[in-house]
Amino acid sequence: MTRNISVAIDLGSEKVRVLVGEFEKGKEIPNIIGVGEANSVGMRRGYVVSVKDASMSLRKAILKAEESSGIKIRKAFLGIGGFTVKGENSVGSVIVSKADSEVTSLDIEKALKEATTNLNLANKKVLLASPIAYKLDGKEIFGRIEGNIGNKLEVRALIITVSNQHFEDLIAVVTNAGVEVIDVLPIHLSISEIALSKKQKVVGSMLVDIGSETTKIAIYENEILISLHTFSIGANDITNDIALGLKTNLEEAENIKLGNLNENISKKKLEEIINARLEDIFELIENHLKKIKRNELLPGGIIFSGGGSSTINLLELSKNILKLPSTLAKTEMFGNAKTKLKDNNYFGALGLLFKGQEKVYEEGSFASFFNDLKNTIKSNIKQFLP
Repeated sequence: MTRNISVAIDLGSEKVRVLVGEFEKGKEIPNIIGVGEANSVGMRRGYVVSVKDASMSLRKAILKAEESSGIKIRKAFLGIGGFTVKGENSVGSVIVSKADSEVTSLDIEKALKEATTNLNLANKKVLLASPIAYKLDGKEIFGRIEGNIGNKLEVRALIITVSNQHFEDLIAVVTNAGVEVIDVLPIHLSISEIALSKKQKVVGSMLVDIGSETTKIAIYENEILISLHTFSIGANDITNDIALGLKTNLEEAENIKLGNLNENISKKKLEEIINARLEDIFELIENHLKKIKRNELLPGGIIFSGGGSSTINLLELSKNILKLPSTLAKTEMFGNAKTKLKDNNYFGALGLLFKGQEKVYEEGSFASFFNDLKNTIKSNIKQFLP
């Protein structure tokens, strides 16, 4: 019997997570049939410092996922984070190719490719070219661009890149663990698929994922991804500050960060330590919002995910500094069921599983997906049309 299986790998600096999902006919949400998790070794700030060690960590998680699902994992979708994953705005323009001047998907593809090649891509790998807005003969076009009549098509796009070395090292980690990568997606986007509602993406909102060693943001407006960035600061920096400031060990500092206080700890001093580091994170975010002219202008607010989202005072301080509504990421996909997958630390892997919904893979006979930039652009034209 053919089974439609999707596998996701999230290689974090703290944990490695592998999920196995099965899409049943007529259902949009996969059943989670396998879960594997292991402590991450060989990773720092989201990038690989030891392919061998990272592969061993991944293999442990894969074996657990295989054991719980009863499926041999051969291919998977991979989420990519790390501070080298960033988005840059670029513009590309082309002359409409058809004799009757009707814009086609080929024109859009060429314009996106032009926007991509206009950037300095030395030592970088393009992960995604996402259209933000179109102009036809100098006039902005809203809605579907295909079928409009004009001579010159211009596209403003967000080009998401990662360093070549970082990309190749992550692929090597997965390959060394005995798994082939079907597709690579910025983990920011896969988390957004779970953490942000359609309404939040339409009115304007920002995902802020505070991982152990990086903070990742993805900003949406009119259901379009308009900005993506990664900062090399995370929840472990808060833990380290607490350990130093309170003269305690890292394990105790982690518990204190999550609000598990004892009577010997000065609440005022603790807040000063935590707030100082959170203010550093929020300052980076605020500067980015000012750069793209969206500070205090996201009605959908900020949605926090990642291990750092459990830090005490996070939401209150965010509202005070960034002047935006702030909430914690959650999902309704599991209903009232009790499962650890409701923890937003799993949202990256969960979001990756939905790539299998676009093109489902039969057990034991996975097809290749997103082989090159051209296919990536084609696949995302309809999804990101303004």
